[in-house]
Amino acid sequence: MIVVENLRKTFGGFHAVDGASLSIAKGSITGLIGPNGAGKTTLFNVIAGVLDPTSGRVTMEGEDITGLPPHELFHKGLLRTFQIAHEFSSMTCRENLMMVPPGQSGERLWNTWFGRKRIADEERALRAKADEVLEFLTIEHLADHKAGQVSGGQKKLLELGRTMMVDARIVFLDEVGAGVNRTLLNTIGDAIQRLNAERGYTFVVIEHDMDFIGRLCDPVICMAEGKVLAEGTLDEIKANEDVIEAYLGTGLKNKTEVPA
Repeated sequence: MIVVENLRKTFGGFHAVDGASLSIAKGSITGLIGPNGAGKTTLFNVIAGVLDPTSGRVTMEGEDITGLPPHELFHKGLLRTFQIAHEFSSMTCRENLMMVPPGQSGERLWNTWFGRKRIADEERALRAKADEVLEFLTIEHLADHKAGQVSGGQKKLLELGRTMMVDARIVFLDEVGAGVNRTLLNTIGDAIQRLNAERGYTFVVIEHDMDFIGRLCDPVICMAEGKVLAEGTLDEIKANEDVIEAYLGTGLKNKTEVPA
């Protein structure tokens, strides 16, 4: 679905992504791991149009999407979340979801005068869809809570819910488990698996929690120093000497597992 070819992103003399090449299969949940500074988030930012690549190419189902801005990729069904949730804190959780679909009639001044019935009909449909999403994510009890007042894990669920308000095809999740307690992390994992199995979402997940990666992801890709170091199942990755070296600098001599 996504093919990345020899992608590079430099900042001055620093090579954050240094010739990375990888493929993301349609319908997969792919894990992306690596030590801090490996280039994982920068790779996400380049694919998702947040940053322009220095060189290289990104295609989505054969279409060249290299350097397209995020709003164009959004319309193609490519979405991403961030390490820190970006909610509208003064709005309710339901309202946060209702804002997502583009091209709403209420956005046009003319319609506020002459299209009030259309606006009202759209808002009823959006409200019903938002409530369905909140129920799917098991946070329907937070519908009328201000988004800025819910927990970090619930904000991550809300971000996942935003992808459900449009026709998402592939979602890039950046450290979805950061700062999230184990119970909510399991809830997030359940939602990802259901979206993958029931709605055909493709996911790419950056995460440091190896238990979470092991539960959800196959294949797993490991990056280090801006390059793709290895790809395979999590067990294969954890047994790879180059991966162990990248994480621990010890090679196989200590036979230590890749840390979570």
